[in-house]
Amino acid sequence: MGRVETEVVGDVQVEMGDSAASDLGDAVCPGSGGWMQREQIVVQGRVRPASGAVLFRRGMFAPSTRYHIISRPLVQTLPLRTTVNNGTVLPKKPAGSLASPSGARKETGVLATKSTIKRTSSSERVSPGGRRESYGDSKGGRNRTGSASSSSSGKKNSESKPKEPVFSPEEGYVKMFLRGRPVTMYMPKEQVDSYSLEAKVELPTKRLRLEWVYGYRGRDCRNNLYLLPTGETVYFIASVVVLYNVEEQLQRHYTGHSDDVKCLAVHPDRITIATGQVAGTSKDGKQLPPHVRIWDSVTLNTLHVIGIGFFDRAVTCIAFSKSNGGANLCAVDDSNDHVLSVWDWQKEGRLADVKCSNEAVFAVDFHPTDTNVIVTCGKSHLYFWALEGSSLIKKQGLFEKQEKPKFVLCVTFSENGDTITGDSSGNILVWGKGTNRICYAVQGAHEGGIFALCMLRDGTLVSGGGKDRKLISWNGNYQKLHKTEIPEQFGPIRTVAEGKGDVILIGTTRNFILQGTLNGDFTPITQGHTDELWGLAAHASKPQFLTCGHDRHATLWDAVDHRPVWDKVIEDPAQSSGFHPSGSVVAVGTLTGRWFVFDTETKDLVTVHTDGNEQLSVMRYSPDGTFLAIGSHDNCIYIYGVSDNGRKYTRIGKCSAPSHVYGGHSSHVTNVDFLHADSHLISTGGKDTSIMQWRVI
Repeated sequence: MGRVETEVVGDVQVEMGDSAASDLGDAVCPGSGGWMQREQIVVQGRVRPASGAVLFRRGMFAPSTRYHIISRPLVQTLPLRTTVNNGTVLPKKPAGSLASPSGARKETGVLATKSTIKRTSSSERVSPGGRRESYGDSKGGRNRTGSASSSSSGKKNSESKPKEPVFSPEEGYVKMFLRGRPVTMYMPKEQVDSYSLEAKVELPTKRLRLEWVYGYRGRDCRNNLYLLPTGETVYFIASVVVLYNVEEQLQRHYTGHSDDVKCLAVHPDRITIATGQVAGTSKDGKQLPPHVRIWDSVTLNTLHVIGIGFFDRAVTCIAFSKSNGGANLCAVDDSNDHVLSVWDWQKEGRLADVKCSNEAVFAVDFHPTDTNVIVTCGKSHLYFWALEGSSLIKKQGLFEKQEKPKFVLCVTFSENGDTITGDSSGNILVWGKGTNRICYAVQGAHEGGIFALCMLRDGTLVSGGGKDRKLISWNGNYQKLHKTEIPEQFGPIRTVAEGKGDVILIGTTRNFILQGTLNGDFTPITQGHTDELWGLAAHASKPQFLTCGHDRHATLWDAVDHRPVWDKVIEDPAQSSGFHPSGSVVAVGTLTGRWFVFDTETKDLVTVHTDGNEQLSVMRYSPDGTFLAIGSHDNCIYIYGVSDNGRKYTRIGKCSAPSHVYGGHSSHVTNVDFLHADSHLISTGGKDTSIMQWRVI
């Protein structure tokens, strides 16, 4: 039987013969001067694991192999404030502030046979909070009861103030509190006299500048794709608004938002842009209310911020007025009542607001010639709103002989001022100017819902279908001119925008942006994942990286051309990935315990294995490529021997035994990585907040 030495964060229960379980040692704290070992106990005999530990069975290890496993905290400076496992500080929440964007702990047990066991504690240092901007909410304050949301308006956090760390120079330890639970960390003796809780680590001299953003948010957002006079296509993903010059292959980015952007509108001057976001959280854990930012697309400077303290949950639809020089802006939030509000955005003052609908609202727009008319559409409704003073008067669209659709999905306007809608029944309905009645109908214009309508400069109407993925153009009499079908791989059409010349831009529900003409083919200029994105791995020698996610796609990207090299559909939702040091293969772990290895040149499947039935959070090859470590949510790390340049995988140990399983974490393993020369392995736990260092000797 091999010898296993381990140094672990948490409590360990060891049974020697029939003796009672004993608590082993005191914790050890890291420092620049080394490590102090408070207690070392060699155990020979039966060992009983604490909660979450894994039993090593007889025959699991090769007799000729000695294993030395050490768990040590890696950070050198203690945090000044209480943190949780994701490093987010949770102080009280102040009201009315706007800042830059930004588990429960279990005891850790371990089991080893013929082991040397020592205990340490570790924690991750949190940097001070980022720069904050403060905006008053007197102009945007709203007194109403329309939402059950508790996290969207920046209200004060009801949580008690977190306990501060305690330093005991007599005992030589610092005690921290994670979610109220004490964690004691001892430090080297030579550091006790000079240690101070107020000491701060110097910030790095290097800074990061955002160079490129991959992806587009079309799956659940609409009307978010426009061409600017600069030749740039503007759209958003996450909290970033992207201005992409396709011809020059350059991107600029507006990064004023603190959380996900949900809507976008371009002013009639085609320079000023408004974008609305969801309720967010700052770097130091403070709640940030949803709001609209108006900014200059040339300088990227923020001009105005409106709606702080007024909007609830998120701003989902916005539009500038057209006939009065774009002086007004209307917006719909995501509260229960989906409140419609009208703003003088240059004065940051609200002109009117009204409860729009209890159902979802998909679009809002000003009439092109009547400044006081606003149209909203959504589930089971089409409303015409008249702005009269500080009031909004509603008229409901009358479908009369037409069957009322379940959803009115999009709206635009004709040259003569008629309102045009597309609905879930596939019909295009024309509503006479100044009325709430249908004057013309194109029945069955599409098979399934019409997700987008775009009126071109020459008076041609373009409609985009969801289910049928067809792009159809119509003349002024609503006669069909051209029809083209978007390939299935790109997904249903979500939004349509007019490009340069006869070019049409299309955003799809699979997060592609396509470019083409009505008479030709469409090619992607941007693409991204369509579900949560978890796996990321960088090639060791080429400017390439791989991403994978719950959409079951693994995509290899070229970081120079900013385009995918290949995309592979896998059988299970993906969670993690890692390149072999040679770069010839890449491993992808999934939510089901299965993991795949693909050839990076051909994207062909090399091999597939299964370890457990829970998600694999990390796949990491050793620096020389002879081992693969797999971190699982079953609290285990699986080790494989690797040969043939990453194409052959052998479970370490006896052929009849499973791969080596190292227990120590009492929670799921979130990261695993090898140190230099494959002599050490570092692993981090999830809710157990532990960092463990393992060494094979």
